[in-house]
Amino acid sequence: MEKILLKKMIRNCFLQYEHDLEFIPLNEEDYEKLAAEVEEIIKQDPTTEVFEVVNDVVYEYLRE
Repeated sequence: MEKILLKKMIRNCFLQYEHDLEFIPLNEEDYEKLAAEVEEIIKQDPTTEVFEVVNDVVYEYLRE
């Protein structure tokens, strides 16, 4: 999956959790880490919905 699309999906997920664009707590390295995690989960189970995986990964990141 294209990294730019995943980055936008991750950013939009943070916006859903009511983070302001200026205060999304991620740097480029964090985006890469989350995107790689999403890609790994999708690679393990290609039938999973990308949107659901992104939401799960971002939720777990915020719980930490």
